[in-house]
This record gives sequence, C-alpha cells and structure tokens, in this order.
Amino acid sequence: MQIKKARDAMSRRAFCGFSAQHLGELIAELAPRWDARCESGRRQRRHGARRRKAGAGPKYELVFTDRALVTLVYLRTGLTHEALGVIYEVGSSTIGRAIGEIRPLLAARGFAVPDRPGIRLRTLDDVFAYGAAENITLRIDGTETPVRRPKAHSPGRRAFVSGKRKQNTIKTTTISDHQGRTLWSGAVRPGRMHDQTAVRTEGIAERFRMHQAVKAEVDDGPRSGQRVSRPGQRTPEEAEGHRQRALTQGYEWRELRRRQSSRRICVEHANAELRQWHPLRRYTGRRESHDETHLAIAALFSDRAARRATQHKPSTALVLIRPTAC
Repeated sequence: MQIKKARDAMSRRAFCGFSAQHLGELIAELAPRWDARCESGRRQRRHGARRRKAGAGPKYELVFTDRALVTLVYLRTGLTHEALGVIYEVGSSTIGRAIGEIRPLLAARGFAVPDRPGIRLRTLDDVFAYGAAENITLRIDGTETPVRRPKAHSPGRRAFVSGKRKQNTIKTTTISDHQGRTLWSGAVRPGRMHDQTAVRTEGIAERFRMHQAVKAEVDDGPRSGQRVSRPGQRTPEEAEGHRQRALTQGYEWRELRRRQSSRRICVEHANAELRQWHPLRRYTGRRESHDETHLAIAALFSDRAARRATQHKPSTALVLIRPTAC
C-alpha cells in the first residue's frame, strides 16, 4: 500500500516538475519514438524481420510510462537509482537502463518556440532564423555547473578548473528572448574556456555575421573603469578638471552597465530556473553524460517557459543594443 502511494506521488509536479496534462502530452510524444527505437534494436539483434507474433518473449519490468516518469523524477530531484528501485520494486540496474533509454529522447526534442506550438529549435541556425523572422533581440549568457574533480594526473585535468569559481566546472551558453524563455542551450565546454572563446569556437559569432538583422544583448565581461592618474606637474585647476572628467566618465560607464544588466537579467533568470533541477546545481555523474543531461533538462524547461503568455509592452529607449556578439 505504501509502495503504491509512493508511485502515485511520483507523478506530482513536486517530483516530476510538470502538471498532469503536460506530463500526458510529453508521454504521448515520446512513446512512438521509444517503440521505434526498441523495434530497431530488436531487428538489429535478430538480423532480420520478426519471427514471432508481436508481444511474444520476455516483458519489460517497467512499462514506458513508468520509465519516462522515473527519468523525470531523477532529473528533477536527483534521487538515487537505489531509492527509485525501492519505490518501483525493481533493481537499480533496471532504473539505470530506463534512464539511459529515455534521456536521449528528451535531449533530442529541441527547444519549444513561444506562441508556435509544434515548432522546435534544435540548432543555432534555427535560433537565428527565428530571431530574424520574429525581429526579437536575443539574450546570450554563459553558466557554470560544478562537476567532480577528475582523477589525479589524468590528461586534461586542469581544463575543467574555472578561473572564476576556482573549482571544476562545465560551462554552457544559453540564449533566451526578452521574457527569459529559453530558446537554445548548448555550446558545452570545459570550465577554463572563456565565454568569448566559446562564442568564436562554437560559431555563434559567425552566425551574427550571416544574420546581420539579428541583434543581441551580451555580457562584455569584466571591464575596468577609468582610472584617475596622478596629477604630476598639473596646476590645481588642471588636476581638478581631470578628476571631474574621470568621475563623469565613471558615472556614465556605471549607468550604461546598469541599463545593460537590466535588459540582460531575463537570461540570468532563465539560467537560475534551470538550476532548480538538481543535476544542474552540482553534477555528480560521469562527465560524459553531462551534455545529454543538460540538453534534456533545458528542453523540458523550454516547454514550461514557452507556455507563458507573451507580454506586449511599449518599448523603452535602449541605449546599448549590440548587433554582434564580439
């Protein structure tokens, strides 16, 4: 009786992250793809067509709905395989296989488009084409996820040490619209790589050159203000004028940064919402599966974000809109 109650609780939003209606839509979307993948694997193993009627042979310990629910609960809460196995009365290896089957399907879904049901953005070209067609200003920002430290003396061990956090991290780049709705998340790289380097190596800067009409709000990174040099041999009047000009330039720079931050805060909120899912707070699994896990969670969250009503507000004067990312 207690096990049955625990299974019923798994479908609640606090565990899986979705309402009952949204969960039903997601299962209906993924079920045909899972069946096709399983049938393809069986055909490859038997080297030909089916020899027995459909339904013959051993049965799965977990039906597809339970497999999808187990994967969502694992991504949302980070419950261990052993704990999930106790709830569903199966072994931890069965839970691991279920997650390994469903997670790639979630990662391959792409990102939902606001006010465009049925359309998914899967590549950077799709995002920039959408930005040009809808005439929206993209918000771009990077985020870091702490990961386990690699084994001592392993090759490339220092590549994951972030200069900002002073710990091992993996960085990703997120693109959102003006309301913080995630349009794309990817460009995964080790924590040591700078955001500007990722913009160049992942082809984001090149796509800005290809799509001249697309604008974006990006972070310029740390930048020092105007320093006041020593007066030297200046007269008191010259020294006072120099100090006033430096103060004025510093105020202007801080005001521009404040306005830029107020326009970019939406993509910061998108990154913060992604960290509500346990694996993206601190990823404790194998680094080889991080990319797939991140894409699966970001795609799931884009579904929720795309359901928000678009806010139409009168535009205000924007001072620092950059047409390029570099």
